[in-house]
Amino acid sequence: MKFKKCSALLLAALMAGALTACGTSAAQVQSADQASAGSAQETINAAFAGSGFGSGEGVSADALSCETAENDWFTDRDLDQTPDLTGATAYTVQDGRDIEITAAGVYVLTGTAQNVTVVVSAGEEDKVQLVLDGLSLTNEDAPCVYVKSADKVFVTTTDSENSLAVTGAFTADGDTNPDAVIFSRDDLVLNGTGTLTVASTENGVSSKDDLKVTGGTLVIDCAADALEANDAIAVADGTVTITTEKDGLHAENDEDDAQGAVYIAGGTLTVTAGSDAIQGTSSVQIDGGTLALTAGEGVEGTYVQINGGTIRISASDDGINAARKSASVSPAVEINGGEITIVMGGGDTDAIDSNGDLTITGGTVDITANSPFDCDGTASRTGGTLIVNGTETEEITSQFGGGMMGGGFRNGQRPGWSGGDAGTAPELPEEWGRRPEARQSDDGWDNWEDWDGGGWEDFGGSWGYGAYGGAGTASAVTAYGEA
Repeated sequence: MKFKKCSALLLAALMAGALTACGTSAAQVQSADQASAGSAQETINAAFAGSGFGSGEGVSADALSCETAENDWFTDRDLDQTPDLTGATAYTVQDGRDIEITAAGVYVLTGTAQNVTVVVSAGEEDKVQLVLDGLSLTNEDAPCVYVKSADKVFVTTTDSENSLAVTGAFTADGDTNPDAVIFSRDDLVLNGTGTLTVASTENGVSSKDDLKVTGGTLVIDCAADALEANDAIAVADGTVTITTEKDGLHAENDEDDAQGAVYIAGGTLTVTAGSDAIQGTSSVQIDGGTLALTAGEGVEGTYVQINGGTIRISASDDGINAARKSASVSPAVEINGGEITIVMGGGDTDAIDSNGDLTITGGTVDITANSPFDCDGTASRTGGTLIVNGTETEEITSQFGGGMMGGGFRNGQRPGWSGGDAGTAPELPEEWGRRPEARQSDDGWDNWEDWDGGGWEDFGGSWGYGAYGGAGTASAVTAYGEA
């Protein structure tokens, strides 16, 4: 299996070693020290080392060029959806009895219980696989799965229905705030052939290293971030449905802003989020999958690259936003492929907003928005299909579409507009239904005068018009003339 990877994005995913474990208090604990055979090569290909990513210097779009690399993100065991149960240890959960796992191996968990935490306190070289086989846990104030230490932990579903929930406020564990239903201080992989439903008063699934989703059906309903990681989130496959008051996928490292990458190679993701559907502090790369994102912002990162997939974004702020969230990479949006549909709400919103450059080389981008683009750097289109408000166009502009509601002009700037020479009149679409507003432009663009039905010959220089209207009003046409 091959995935297209950018050098800087790969380096953003290389993780530090395991963190030191801290203690926990538990009522009654079952312990299992049996080791189970089975290991897999876990190293991530670092072939792109030396690119300068993470050096603290801005990385240009050229430095983030893509090339094909095999299994850069996912190991064979990450992608294996059926666990090897040879020598596995089985547990049936009981109310109030935590399960402590201290050695590498495969552990099968089944049954229904309340206030049970599966605690993993294994060695830093140990790989632990938790197989959920018809497991249902409901806790009041503690994670259902709490990984204190391990090399990597797999949470794998059999062909079964599984549910994990925390219904109250999470309780701190010393200096650690285990604020997710599945909380891991080390690498975490979610996979399998069954369904896992997660409900949380805070985060859904959190890893302080890497978090990967490679299979199964995952349903998360939570108040904070649904999938959260310090270093990277990577999705290879699976069906993921998220409803959250905050972010759907959130990767951020407070101590190293070169980390915090999101990579999506496949799968079906349906995200309804109060804030961002997908946020990666350093970078977001989408190579495939089917994504339906409804949020304040659809995709946000410092460097956003889309190479494939079918992506539909409905947003009330920005559809795709390359913001200055990391000092280790220069802001940019790069679209090389995929089928992208963006539908924006009214108001001060942008379908694609880049604090740096914007490059479109391929794919189909279909935008419905007052402000299709907002680019602080260089905008370039060399390929692909671009549709803005129902009309195919060859250029990246900030033209407002006819008949749109809300909006206004950002920061006093004029939108891209259709225009003409002095003394000519605009041919306005009949459906707009209004005469244009106009003003002489010798003193800037702030004070408007109504067009009094006079001739356009009064305008010297050039003029233009774009859709404009306040919230709840019919769209109007604003015309500009320059003396």
